[in-house]
Amino acid sequence: MRSHYHCVYRLNYHLVLATKYRRKCFNKEILERLEIIFREQCGKWDVDVVEFGGEGDHIHLMLDMHPNIEPAKLINSLKTVSSRLIRKEFSEHMKAYYWKPVLWSRAYCLITAGGAPLEVLKQYIQNQDRPKK
Repeated sequence: MRSHYHCVYRLNYHLVLATKYRRKCFNKEILERLEIIFREQCGKWDVDVVEFGGEGDHIHLMLDMHPNIEPAKLINSLKTVSSRLIRKEFSEHMKAYYWKPVLWSRAYCLITAGGAPLEVLKQYIQNQDRPKK
């Protein structure tokens, strides 16, 4: 749990970003660089990267965010910065996969993570001691 002024929170998200056309353009070196880029960018937003992983055509991030952060704006920033830097730093490698200045698919998957299972929360809410009068 974290706190900030008048709130206590724990907001964990699982973010999945896929490459454009699901091209398997990531190698070990690029994934290592992506992790550094994402950790640096998230640090600027005061977001903790709990975990990072990836394969040839997508990456996974487990993020711990403050309630004031708009996830869509953070994700847009992460995708923009990482695309620009990867295409610049690995331009020769990326030419084999993309001829236009792209890296990420427009879509992304963002899922809340952690906490009690939904059924447990549902039962807890249903079983509140509601006043009879």
